[in-house]
Amino acid sequence: MKNVYRCYRIAIVSLMVISMAFQSFGQEGSKALSLDDYDGWKRIVGADISQNGQWTSFAYRPNEGNDTLYLKHVQNSQTHVLPNSSSAEFSSDGKWAAYMVELPKAEREKLQKEKKPVTRQAQLINLANGIKWTYENAAAISFSADGNYLTVTKAKASPEIKHKGTDLIIRHLTSGMDQNFGNVSEFRFNEKGTHLAYIVDADKAAGNGLYLMTLSNSSIKPLDSDTLEYSNLTWNDQGFERPLALQKGNALAVLKGHTPKDMVKMENQLLVFNAIGNATPQKTVYNTAQNALANNMVISERGNLSWSESDNVIYVNLAEQLPEPPKSKEKMTNVEVWHWKDEIIQSVQKVRQNQLRNATHRAAFHVAEKKLVPLGSDDMRNVTTSRNPNFVIGADPKPHIADINWGISPADYYRLDTKTGAKQLIENEIGRSMGMSPDGNTFIYLKDEKVYGYHLPSNKKTHLTANTEVSFVNIDDDHPFEKPAYGVAGWSKDNKSVILNHKYDLYMVALDGRAVSNFTSNLGNKEEIQFRVLDLNPDERYLDLTKPIMLTAYGEWTKKDGFYQMQAGKAPQVLVYTDNIYGRVSKARDANVLMYTRETFVDFPDYYFSGMDFKNPMKLTDANPQQSNFAWGSRILVDYENSKGQKMQGTLALPAGYEEGEKYPMVVYFYEKMSQRHHQYSMPVYDDRPHMSTYASNGYLVFMPDVVYDEGTPGTNALDNVTSSVQKVIDLGYADPAKIGLQGHSWGGYQSSFIVTQTDMFACVVTGAPVTNLVSMYNILYKASGTVNHGIFELGQVRMGRDVTPWSHRDLYVSQSPIEHVDKISTPFMILHGTADGAVDYNQGLELYNAARRMGKEVILLTYPDEPHHLGMLENQKDFQVRMKQYFDHYLKDAPAPQWMKEGMPYINRQYDLLKDQKIDDE
Repeated sequence: MKNVYRCYRIAIVSLMVISMAFQSFGQEGSKALSLDDYDGWKRIVGADISQNGQWTSFAYRPNEGNDTLYLKHVQNSQTHVLPNSSSAEFSSDGKWAAYMVELPKAEREKLQKEKKPVTRQAQLINLANGIKWTYENAAAISFSADGNYLTVTKAKASPEIKHKGTDLIIRHLTSGMDQNFGNVSEFRFNEKGTHLAYIVDADKAAGNGLYLMTLSNSSIKPLDSDTLEYSNLTWNDQGFERPLALQKGNALAVLKGHTPKDMVKMENQLLVFNAIGNATPQKTVYNTAQNALANNMVISERGNLSWSESDNVIYVNLAEQLPEPPKSKEKMTNVEVWHWKDEIIQSVQKVRQNQLRNATHRAAFHVAEKKLVPLGSDDMRNVTTSRNPNFVIGADPKPHIADINWGISPADYYRLDTKTGAKQLIENEIGRSMGMSPDGNTFIYLKDEKVYGYHLPSNKKTHLTANTEVSFVNIDDDHPFEKPAYGVAGWSKDNKSVILNHKYDLYMVALDGRAVSNFTSNLGNKEEIQFRVLDLNPDERYLDLTKPIMLTAYGEWTKKDGFYQMQAGKAPQVLVYTDNIYGRVSKARDANVLMYTRETFVDFPDYYFSGMDFKNPMKLTDANPQQSNFAWGSRILVDYENSKGQKMQGTLALPAGYEEGEKYPMVVYFYEKMSQRHHQYSMPVYDDRPHMSTYASNGYLVFMPDVVYDEGTPGTNALDNVTSSVQKVIDLGYADPAKIGLQGHSWGGYQSSFIVTQTDMFACVVTGAPVTNLVSMYNILYKASGTVNHGIFELGQVRMGRDVTPWSHRDLYVSQSPIEHVDKISTPFMILHGTADGAVDYNQGLELYNAARRMGKEVILLTYPDEPHHLGMLENQKDFQVRMKQYFDHYLKDAPAPQWMKEGMPYINRQYDLLKDQKIDDE
């Protein structure tokens, strides 16, 4: 047994000590980054800005531990630091904030182990003076839209409680008074802040009903009471932007119902209350029991109610009532019948069983006529409502459902009349819907690479791009399915034009099809800069062409990023355009100030604050100041060509302390296109991929090249692009050609597994969750979704081609399968695979290992039991990070091989993993 302990100790020493070897490289006086340092890194979550633009909120979340929340004033730097807190919200006037407080992680885990309830607090803070109020056992917080009230929803006292209601506290922020409402299951303020509506759902239905509180005097009156269950409380201002929402808030809709004995679905009545604010609101009731619906349909609480802009139509959801399944004391079969006529394969049905069980169909309720018109059906499964009360869009996917669909969901599209339910065909087999105009009158879509507009009121279809040779299709997408459009940038306020995205520029396209013009003065095409509209105003449906329009800008080949501003009819003018990535831009609702992140490979994406011109930005956060203690690399772009002469790029991380002319070991990590990550910060986190920052800090080059594909040859294309790019780095004098490693995971795992069978360019290869046998994998399930792999193989990521199957093109599938070329492998390689992988079946990795082992190749398989496609268990993530680093260090830096690499680890020694926290005697 002592020898077993010694063997285990050697493995642990290898994992914890030898991985630190060769880490002294770097800038003088700087420390090389290691896994032990990862705990110090924090990401930023929950960043927000108050509506008046004076306060910001953000939380630092460490790799291990609780959030720390910061509430920071942008002018005087007053800051409230709140440990164990997150999820902050500001009142609309910027005077208050509320947030949730967690128990410390250790205490939380202790209670969970003891199966005791884990509670949270809600806290309210006066931002000016820092005074706090605490509410115990809280589940959620929110402010009213006018900022006068805070609501705190309490958690249920016990999970055994059957009724849905719980305590609701409403704090009147002006007076400081708290009101407690018992057994509230739903509540909503109207946007104007004049009323609060709430539902009571109590034990034994005592007091169940819909209640209305007038906020000006705190008076409460019941709008309806019953022993039934109420749900789906909806004001007529929900889903409408300001100022329109502020003109509403005077009508309510709600459901109430029960589940009949021996039936499955709840049967609901629809209640509508108009003239809220009057002494006696007008009440309308639609009862399915009194208005029998066809096909045994009932109004369902599954899905939301929604109002049309005119308030005369409410969209509801219908479901077919079903009897309870028969019960029997006899043991019953659990057979599954997989039939060739199944519309959807049984495995998908199993994954989606809750979704299918709760599926509903849309219907329009006309309030004045008390008339319910079904719109959706088993055929018309997708109904898109809009502001138009007369027509909606319906999609029937049934004729086009197939196992091989991937990347598109083709359907026949119809105009549906909300008054009669009559349907009018718009177009058969639309695979690329592009959406509805804000007024609900125009539906646009892509068909045969042309953009069409369909005007619902007139039933007229127009080819919008007939008068231009400009393509709005993403021709760079190399999947063998219908190419997608670049999308819609916005709509003109006069409802006469739509602005479409091109690869680089924006184009104004008239809805009558008569004119197409370059909206961004051709600057994008000229400079190869991709312009896109930056939507900063959630209250605006249209692009106001009389005001300046903000654009994002991304340089296709420079990788510069930033923002331009333009006036309609004039060329865009640069605001900021630099060697960074900008992200998560938000504008204060009531002030012209912005909050955003800015990052590079060296600079963590901290938040900045500025005016709309991005000048003189103020740094708000400093999440990882400890980075200054560590050696860090830098990045350069590498231009190269593949064997076909295609212009390509890759991003190369140079090691810390890089010296020109010296050749370095290099790790190559790839997937598809990667060069767009050139300015992306490499966060030290626990997962199953190499971190560029860590390897660069430890004396490595890290290269991420782009890969593009032809139909039917994914492995060959990967080999060509990767080897061409690596050879370019070698030719430029950066990489030691004898010390280059390759790593890829999932789709990258397939490609790296294929490459290791085709070339000896690499000193070692690490491949994660790889597809290795295209023939066998073609008919295996993608377990996470239940789909069979036919679609992803023919049209999706594998790109073999429509109707290109192992039976029609077997030689092609064999030629692109790593398993078929194992005999050619001359490079040591290591496989990572979790046994519960829901994307790539574990047997794919095991098959490659078995074949390589049988052929006497230097192969190691790291199997992680019960782990999914990406390692989820923290201890396993750390374990793989260490082993992968040791593997590369040995083959690329001549570090001593740890015991597990030299001789493996006997299965029975795995039990000693439980002793990792105990001291092991090595005598």
